Amino acid sequence: MKAKVKNMCIGCGACQALVPDVFEINDEGVAEVIVEVVPENLEEEVKDASESCPVNAIEVNE
Repeated sequence: MKAKVKNMCIGCGACQALVPDVFEINDEGVAEVIVEVVPENLEEEVKDASESCPVNAIEVNE
């Protein structure tokens, strides 16, 4: 699985709070994915983060 943060991110930090091993807020104040491929044990958490994003900025590809 791969995750991507789209340009519409507002930097609320929900994804980082839910899955800090996959998402972080960068120096520009928006989220970014910090892994090439989402580890299997974190896939459900990443899906939850995607659903929790208030602006639907997280794209998940299986």
